[in-house]
Amino acid sequence: MRSVPEDYVYLDYAATAPLCEEAAAAMAPYQVPGRANLSVGGNANSLHAPGRAAFKALEDARRSLAADLGARRPDEIVITSGATEADNAALVGLAHAAAGVRRRAGKGSAALHVIVTAVEHDAVLAPAKRLEAEGFRVTRLAPNRQGFIEVEALERALDQDTVLVSVQAANSEVGSIQPIADLARVAHAAGALFHTDAVQALGKTFVNLEAWGVDAASFSAHKVGGPKGIGALYLKTRTPFEPYQMGGGQESGRRSGTQNVAAAAGFAAAVRAVQPEWQAEAVRLRALRDKLYACLGALEGVCATVQVVPGDDAFLPNIVHVLVDGLESETLILRLDMQGFGVSGGSACSSHSLEPSHVLRSLGIDADRAHGALRVSMGRYTTEADVDAFVEAMRKSLDWN
Repeated sequence: MRSVPEDYVYLDYAATAPLCEEAAAAMAPYQVPGRANLSVGGNANSLHAPGRAAFKALEDARRSLAADLGARRPDEIVITSGATEADNAALVGLAHAAAGVRRRAGKGSAALHVIVTAVEHDAVLAPAKRLEAEGFRVTRLAPNRQGFIEVEALERALDQDTVLVSVQAANSEVGSIQPIADLARVAHAAGALFHTDAVQALGKTFVNLEAWGVDAASFSAHKVGGPKGIGALYLKTRTPFEPYQMGGGQESGRRSGTQNVAAAAGFAAAVRAVQPEWQAEAVRLRALRDKLYACLGALEGVCATVQVVPGDDAFLPNIVHVLVDGLESETLILRLDMQGFGVSGGSACSSHSLEPSHVLRSLGIDADRAHGALRVSMGRYTTEADVDAFVEAMRKSLDWN
């Protein structure tokens, strides 16, 4: 396997961010071998001293996450294996629980209704499809051409049988930021629960669970410089929920499975590092985003997928998404990789699919144009020199012989 050169320019933060120094330091004590590991490396569900030490570390991480995410109570944070599990658990667990509440209240046997958006991550769309197979009615709400879910569109889609609405906080491909607080308010007025996949929003834009007023939210550590394989599901107190993963009853019975204490510590440290600085970092990244949009737009055959005006805070500050005429994403990605630049064509979770992005198709972009999509996503370690060098590499890729 080819090693990555030291001067490689990584511009795929929306897929995963490099492990940050704070997370690495927080996890370091858990990596010592043998007896020394017992000071922190026990099973957090055991009663002996190593178990109690691990339990304390886990609860410290939970309290830190709750404070930084704007939850009212630490026990509203459920540790998961990542955002995919959190999304799956939210969709299925909330819908099933809401259906149970409806049945016990004697509200009839009509098919219950779930609303998601057409631009959600597959971690939401797939469980929505499962719910549909179980008899739920599922509406996939279309965005406008800029990728936004309009409050009026959600109001029209809601009905008396709607039990759950799920709308992502920010899109991982084109970067549109949704009006979560307004959408949640409309859903609640209709008697529905509200979930948001907040993976891409964290550390890049405003995230505060209490201010948003949501019932559930999903997060992932590795998008903000934490370790892979851990995330969190926020469940507001008294939100009805049926456990999706069962077994040992960990996480107060809401998510069974032995918790990864080391990763939880790294997750909390990464969030603690990014949340207080998100506004200043957004200003820095937005300047790089605007410069990159301007430079790429000046290249022949390249155009922005959505219209992002300079300084626009309705889109994520770290994502640039363009369409390239006459070239497929895979060709461009490999040409850029050969020059030492890592970018993507869209969501990394579907990078091996030959189908055009469902997000772009939902924006009304035809399949041929969607095949030429390129996403550049920046982060903590991206510099202006990286952006300048990428533009030159992009120019060479377009002129490739």
